[in-house]
Amino acid sequence: MKKIIIIHYSLFIAMVMLLAACTAPKDYNQVGTLIADTITGVPCCVYLPYQYAERVQKDKTVFPVLYLQHGMYGNENDWPTQGNLMGILDSLLRRGEIIEQVIIMPDNCPSRPTSEEEKANATNGAWESNFAAFMAECESRYSISRDAACRSIAGLSMGGYHTMMVSSVLDGQFRYVGMFSPATFVHRMPSEPAMLWIGIGTEDFLYDSLQTYRQWLEDNHREYTYYESTGGHTWQNWQDYLVRFLTKIQIY
Repeated sequence: MKKIIIIHYSLFIAMVMLLAACTAPKDYNQVGTLIADTITGVPCCVYLPYQYAERVQKDKTVFPVLYLQHGMYGNENDWPTQGNLMGILDSLLRRGEIIEQVIIMPDNCPSRPTSEEEKANATNGAWESNFAAFMAECESRYSISRDAACRSIAGLSMGGYHTMMVSSVLDGQFRYVGMFSPATFVHRMPSEPAMLWIGIGTEDFLYDSLQTYRQWLEDNHREYTYYESTGGHTWQNWQDYLVRFLTKIQIY
């Protein structure tokens, strides 16, 4: 059983901040761009790698893809704003620690007037039922691979729940699956992802329920990588988890 527990959170954050503060070459500008799109009626924020259009037109480049999901009460702009997505990508790309990829951030859980309606909307099964059509439209619209080996999915909190459900319904369609402080009030998991990565803080209100889910994974002989930090249900933790997840994606 593959389980990795690391708790050197403060040291890791300090190292990341130090490296990010280093002065980059003045001609460095390869972090790519963000665009707004609506795909099968779903508002999305899409990250496109550096010189995406030119590379697709000239070299017919086909990129790996990550579907990255927000949590309850959030929207498609959460990762670029609260999650500091561009800063993270800039830091990791300049150090050569991650691959270039298209990142599609859908509004997977639109806000509702009350928490009860929000949760009902998030858990009614519609998102995972419609995800195959959503993914197909993304693949027709962007130069991204249709090979499951080049496809990843991840999300935080309720987006972690959606990640669990989508990757289970579309079993075998994602090589890398990441769940950050996930809601796990039901227990599902794809049978054979190349990597299932789970991270949570010891003070997170979902900590105990996740331990129950981990036991279910072990009882069902599912391999996974587990990272436990300090702290709670916070963007500081989720940014850290995204860094760790992205550096695990290795597609050749």
